[in-house]
Amino acid sequence: MSVSEIFVRRPVMTTLIMIGILVFGIAAYRLLPVSDLPNVDFPTIQVSAYLPGGSPETMASAVATPLEKQFSSIPALDSMTSVSGIGQTQITMQFSLERNIDAAALDVQSAISAALKQLPTTMSVPPTFRKVNPADAPVFFIGMSSNTMPLAKVDEYAETLLAQRLSMVDGVALVNVYGSQKHAVRIDLDPGAMAARGLGIDQVAAAVGSGNVDLPTGTLYGSDRTYSVMVNGQFEAAAPFSTLVVSYQNGAPVRLGDIAHVYDGVQNDKLAAWVNGRRGVLLAVQKQPGVNTIAVVKRIREVLPGFRSQLPAGAELRVFYDRTESIRASVDDVQFSLILALGLVVLVIFIFLRNVSATIIPSLALPMSIVGTFAIMYPFGYSLDNLSLMA
Repeated sequence: MSVSEIFVRRPVMTTLIMIGILVFGIAAYRLLPVSDLPNVDFPTIQVSAYLPGGSPETMASAVATPLEKQFSSIPALDSMTSVSGIGQTQITMQFSLERNIDAAALDVQSAISAALKQLPTTMSVPPTFRKVNPADAPVFFIGMSSNTMPLAKVDEYAETLLAQRLSMVDGVALVNVYGSQKHAVRIDLDPGAMAARGLGIDQVAAAVGSGNVDLPTGTLYGSDRTYSVMVNGQFEAAAPFSTLVVSYQNGAPVRLGDIAHVYDGVQNDKLAAWVNGRRGVLLAVQKQPGVNTIAVVKRIREVLPGFRSQLPAGAELRVFYDRTESIRASVDDVQFSLILALGLVVLVIFIFLRNVSATIIPSLALPMSIVGTFAIMYPFGYSLDNLSLMA
C-alpha cells in the first residue's frame, strides 16, 4: 500500500489534514516577521575609546594598539578592524557565528580591564563597548528642526524626550542621534593676551577646573538634626565663566574674559545634520533582530502624534525616511508574482489536460503546499522576505 493510497481511501481524514494545514499555514503567515532580507545575526562587538585632543597617530599607537593586543587573545575572533581619528578610536570585532555574543562580551570586558594600565592616564573615561549587528540598518529616520529655537534646545528635546520614548517602543533596539548639538560653554583663548600677562594654558585650565566644581562640602551635626552642606559651584552659562579669576598681577585680578572669548556653544561644532536644507537633528531607529519591521514602524508612528503635541511652538518634527515603504513594495511585488505564477501553472495544466476535474486537483495541491510551507517556516525562525517568498 502506497502513501497516496491511504489518503485516497480515507477522504475524510484527507480533508481534515488539508484543513489543518490551511489553518496552521494562515496563522503562521500572520505571525511571520516581515523584512526585505533574511535576518543574519553576526556576533559583533564595537569598542569605543576617547582621548580629548589626541591626534590620529597618538590614538592608534597609545590607545588602539594596547587594546588590540588584548583582544587578539579572545577565542573565536574572526576579524578585527580599528579606525582612529582626532580624540577617538573605534575597534570592531566580529566573531564566528557559533560564538555566543554574551560570552564574547564578557571576554571583551576582561580584555579592556587588563589593558587599562597600558592606556594613557589622561583618558577621562575608560573604553566602552556595545553589541552591534552590521546587518541591522536603521529602519526609520526622524528629523527635528526649528526656525526660532536654538539648535541646542532642539537637540535636548530630541535626545531627552523623543529618543528615550522611542527606545521603550516594543521591538526597538537602538536610537542613534546624528548631528548632536549638546549645549556647552566654549572658551577661545587669545594667545597674544596670554603672552602679555605671562600665562600658560595649564594655569587657565586649573582656574576653570577649580572655579567650576560641584562637590559635597560637609555635614553639620546638631543636637537633634544633621544637615548635609552642598555648594553648587557649577556654571550653566558663559557669563559667570568670564568673571573667573585666573591670576593676580600687580594686585589686580586677571579674569578669564580678559584673555579669552567665552560664549555659549555646543560640545562638538564639527558635526552637523540638515533636515530639508535646515540645520537640525536626525534620529535613526534600529529594530531588534527577528522582529516584524512593518509592525515596529507602525508602533513608532503611533507615538509620534503624542510627542508632536508636547513640542513647543516653532519646533518641527517630520519623518525623514521610512524603510517599510520599500519593504512593502518589494514584498507585495513578490507576492503578486507568486499568485500570477500559480494562476499560469493552473491555466497551462487545464490547456493541456482539457479536463476540469483533473485540473482541480493541482489547483488545490499547489496553494496548499505553499500555505503549508508557512507553517514550517515559523518554528524554524524564517521571515517573509524577498528570498523566502521567491523560494
